[in-house]
Amino acid sequence: MTHDHAGHGMQAPEERSQDKEVQAAVRRLQELRAQQTLLEHTGEQVMAEQRAHDAHAQRLMETDPRGHIEMMRPMQEAMARVRDLPEQLLAQEAALFRDIAARDADRQIEPLRVPLMTDMVLMEKWAHIAAGLLGAWLAASPSALAYPSRELAISDMISGALIMVLSALTYLGRPWAPWANATVGLWVMFAPLVFWAPDVAAYANDTLVGLMVVSFAVIIPMRLPMPGPEVPPGWSYNPSTWGQRAPIILLGVVSYFIARYMSAFQLGHIGHAWDPFFGDGTVRVLTSDVSQMFPISDAGLGAYVYLIEILSTVMGDSRRWRTMPWMVAMFGVAVIPLGITSVVLIILQPLAVGAWCTLCLISALFMLLMVALSLDEVIAMIEYLVIARRAGRSTWRMFWNGGTLPEQIRDLGLARRGESPWRAMWAGLIVPPTLMISALVGMWLMAAPDIFNSVGGAADSDHLLGALVVVVAVLAMAEVTRALRFLNILLALTIIVAPWVLGGAPLAAGINDVVAGTLIIVLSIPRGAIRNRYGAWNPLIV
Repeated sequence: MTHDHAGHGMQAPEERSQDKEVQAAVRRLQELRAQQTLLEHTGEQVMAEQRAHDAHAQRLMETDPRGHIEMMRPMQEAMARVRDLPEQLLAQEAALFRDIAARDADRQIEPLRVPLMTDMVLMEKWAHIAAGLLGAWLAASPSALAYPSRELAISDMISGALIMVLSALTYLGRPWAPWANATVGLWVMFAPLVFWAPDVAAYANDTLVGLMVVSFAVIIPMRLPMPGPEVPPGWSYNPSTWGQRAPIILLGVVSYFIARYMSAFQLGHIGHAWDPFFGDGTVRVLTSDVSQMFPISDAGLGAYVYLIEILSTVMGDSRRWRTMPWMVAMFGVAVIPLGITSVVLIILQPLAVGAWCTLCLISALFMLLMVALSLDEVIAMIEYLVIARRAGRSTWRMFWNGGTLPEQIRDLGLARRGESPWRAMWAGLIVPPTLMISALVGMWLMAAPDIFNSVGGAADSDHLLGALVVVVAVLAMAEVTRALRFLNILLALTIIVAPWVLGGAPLAAGINDVVAGTLIIVLSIPRGAIRNRYGAWNPLIV
């Protein structure tokens, strides 16, 4: 016992020294934030002075060019300082955040002490009563709506009974019951595809009931805000805010209705699938051998995936990057790998089917944007788990329970200029002109075989590589994955060589590929502007 007390006494001066170093770093951080605020005011004053001198400067430029240059030089120098200093201040702030986290995290990062998710889910009694009522409706639906499918009718009656029982168990405080109920809800949404529901009402009923059961079982009860900081350490914004998630939700909803329309054709609910540009292209794609390979409607499967993405996007509060890492991981799996897989399947249409589908292309574009918009939150979650692991905490426990941040750096997010809500929604996604032009060149390559009458391997190469260039360019628009643009250099080299090796390309098509490939290489070298900071991820943004 004496030895232990002696050990603590010997460690106390080191701890006090470490506390002083952390406090000094925090004070320096606050000074930098004050400088940032002052700099913003200075920038506003410089802009006001420039506007006031515009008329006089115009007259001087016409009558006395030398005097105009002398008058504008101090103003231009001031504008340069206002433009460059915020970037330098943000860099210093990011370095301080890393230093504070390194000194203090090992002592103050802790898993959340109680299973907050379970407590939240069980507290919302009314939501589970509503879920039970939905189960009763689902069990009665086959007779009320006269289901023509016997298999789907049996599935809905059994599922409805399970939902009622699980809702009652949740009401009684069984912690596993709401998650089981949500699983049944997911099955209800999926069942019409498994049984090829021939009835529009049955499909719509199962989709709505399943969606609401999942929402009442776990989504709505977990909407309560958690304590602690919102902005990840070293970041200049919070990637988990509702503003950040709103574009993903909107794109997901629109994509769902597009996929739902195409699934209605595959299930026989409508007689024709409309295509505004490619004639019967949508019909040919939806009835192709590739689509027939799936045991269920592939468009319906896409609609189901979009619903999963929407549900995972709306789940949790604005701190879920650290309070619900498992949810962010599930969201990332639902959006990123599944999204990229669906995009790849769509871009293979001209190769495997020989036709384009306008609605499919729109869905692919929206999916790419959803992937690009979701990457930053996944990176923030991974960074937090790495910080916790380095502090000696259990990654497994932190992943499932979430955790806290050191008290010293709570709510000290990086200072930045105020932005409109619209611009804040797209904080992690910026569109450099170089990447936009690269995407347009990729689209041109996708259309080039029809313009230059290429055939065989050369045509397939342009279709495939052009689409991949678009995919890489859009994903690289996310600041956290800007380095992906270098993949386009490899694709461009292949584009340059392919028409001369594969054959089937007229001379004009070969020259077009050389010019397009060279242009993509040139456009892939500049990094483009980076407006934000991402903690330990910053060195990887090259």
